[in-house]
Amino acid sequence: MSLRTPVEYEEQKVRLPADLSRNAVRRLLTDRAEYGGWELVRLRRYRDGTRDVWVRRKIIRVRPTI
Repeated sequence: MSLRTPVEYEEQKVRLPADLSRNAVRRLLTDRAEYGGWELVRLRRYRDGTRDVWVRRKIIRVRPTI
């Protein structure tokens, strides 16, 4: 029998302006992933060029040791 606790995530939604290039968006998301531990959940691009980006990262809970 396993006593795993369900994984909890912290989520953020970020709106990116239309004037950001594809490379700029890639760099921004890569930096968030490398240095903040975020992973891309969803990216939605609208006709006007704006983007909504959903990212998440695991919440690590420390259990006391007794």
